[in-house]
Amino acid sequence: MHIGLIGGIGPSATDFYYRRLIGSFARAKAPLELTIAHADTPTLLGHLAGDNVAAQVAIYVRLTERLKAAGADCVAVTSIAGHFCIEAFKPVSPLPVIDLIDTLNHAIAARGFERIGVLGTRTVMETGLYGRVTAARLIPPLGDDLTAVHEAYVAMAAAGTVNAGQRDVFAGAIKRLLKEGGVEAILLGGTDLALVYSDAETAFPVIDAAALHADAMTAKALAKG
Repeated sequence: MHIGLIGGIGPSATDFYYRRLIGSFARAKAPLELTIAHADTPTLLGHLAGDNVAAQVAIYVRLTERLKAAGADCVAVTSIAGHFCIEAFKPVSPLPVIDLIDTLNHAIAARGFERIGVLGTRTVMETGLYGRVTAARLIPPLGDDLTAVHEAYVAMAAAGTVNAGQRDVFAGAIKRLLKEGGVEAILLGGTDLALVYSDAETAFPVIDAAALHADAMTAKALAKG
């Protein structure tokens, strides 16, 4: 199965998906068929802030038509922020959509968590991934941490790199969520955060949305042959 990705939002997340897919297919000793179409981070963030669903869906449809012409059999958006319009996009998409939030719900239910802290953009944190995560209660960062996390995350995603100050913002917000928010795990509610945290490197459980999404693509592609 030929995988189509809408990437570039942000660039580091796209690189994470690309490398994870390459590694997964290499371990499975299977050929990877993949095409990536580039979307623009500032444009997406502007549409997210203005809740301009129609404009972003039009971009996704145009890019998906390009992926289909390249031979892709499915499409996935490599951004949780980019899923703000995914429910409107799926019915008009030229290709079947592999939905990150559907994948996430299954993973959370399987792990049995009830209260999960979430990091990402302001909209993602405040709405609990657009109200679509139903397998557990999502807790946003406390107090001023919410704005600080949003600003640090957006800057990191746009630049494609993370600096020490941004790391400190995320670490402080997580510390307070674990201590005062009573959360059992931290959801990386922005795909670029996969480059900052992983289960292997933290003292707390991490739910890595980007990794789960990429692995769902791998499983689907390998099952199709």
